[in-house]
Amino acid sequence: MSNYMIKILGGGKEVGRAAIEIDKGDSAIILDYGVNFDPNDNPNLPLQDTPSKIKGFIVSHSHLDHVGALPLYQISGNYPVYGTRITRLITEIMLKDFLKLSGAKLPFEWVEVKKTMDNFRSVDYYKEFEVDSFKVELGNAGHIPGSAIIKVKTEKQTIAYTGDINLTNTHLVSPADLEFLKDVNVLVMESTYGRFNHPDRKVVEEEFYEATKEVLEEGGTVLVPAFSLSRSQEILSVLADRKIEYPVFYDGMVKEITELMIQNPEFINNYPALKRAYGNFKYVEGWGSRNKAARGEGVIVSSAGMLKGGPAVYYFKKVADNPKNGVFLVSYQAENTPGRRLLETGKFDEYSPMLKARFQLFDFSSHAGKNQLKQIIKAASNLEKVILVHGDPSSSSRLAEEVKRELGIYVEIAENGKEIKL
Repeated sequence: MSNYMIKILGGGKEVGRAAIEIDKGDSAIILDYGVNFDPNDNPNLPLQDTPSKIKGFIVSHSHLDHVGALPLYQISGNYPVYGTRITRLITEIMLKDFLKLSGAKLPFEWVEVKKTMDNFRSVDYYKEFEVDSFKVELGNAGHIPGSAIIKVKTEKQTIAYTGDINLTNTHLVSPADLEFLKDVNVLVMESTYGRFNHPDRKVVEEEFYEATKEVLEEGGTVLVPAFSLSRSQEILSVLADRKIEYPVFYDGMVKEITELMIQNPEFINNYPALKRAYGNFKYVEGWGSRNKAARGEGVIVSSAGMLKGGPAVYYFKKVADNPKNGVFLVSYQAENTPGRRLLETGKFDEYSPMLKARFQLFDFSSHAGKNQLKQIIKAASNLEKVILVHGDPSSSSRLAEEVKRELGIYVEIAENGKEIKL
């Protein structure tokens, strides 16, 4: 019988750079292989293992912090990559954009991105497949369209890796499938919000819609900086579901990703709302249209979600100094980003004037909150061990303490480079 081990290649005591290796001595598979960024916006890549040992990669979903480093291993070989069909389609867009924006700082080029996509094999939910001798199955993780809990069955145990997971019913995705975790013995779980619970989603949607309507009725423009992948489509669906009577514009990479979602309806929870948004709302093409959208009364949903770049920065400068307008953040704001500075100081940067537009943050998180994470753990009735990843130390520690105290389950907070015997 093989001696299995989990190696933390990334995501240990940090958010992003997710990379979990399951090693059986002579062979191994890697679950996710993403990036995060340092304060100077330089990409941080995960640790590596002996290339000859790696038999393939399984991807939980298509956010860069889970797929951004996949091309690295393709430099020296051809490694199969597995994920849901929509994950494969969106990963290609994300990697191409990543290369365009950060190519000079990366150790791989277009040829490795192309190899990654050539080697990417689509798999369906709930259909077991094999990677070398590893038996793998994907279940709905409820995070973004196509996101998956990855379950790996060995001779000894059943291991599950949540990737990013959510139990909230949203317009884009139905809640994570907790039944899928029933037979799990070892759970590798994200802990992004291990200290906090999120407000009720229906309440957040209503507050967002009412605030938007108030600004519009006073003759203002609402800017919603949002991630191109998933958050933009969620906001557009919220507005379409309520049949908003004002113009709604969307800008940036949102269009291409929305079209992929429209073409893959089986991955979308409230497909009619997204289709209505795509049909009724206006895509901004060119600088002339951009200027017109910024001057009119309406809603502009635009990347980037933290105001680090993209068209949203242009719109922000157009709407920021008018109290009639609104700037509504709907995404997590990382440290050292303009969005975080706005929250902390009311200024875009140290040289800009104070923001005069109405300014609010709405919690549309696609990650499980603290109580939901505990609910996920409870769903695994045969659980022996929890390994926490993808969370800052304070979040992981708080969650670990409560799980040990309330559920009596062994919890380990993993560090990068840690090898955990099973």
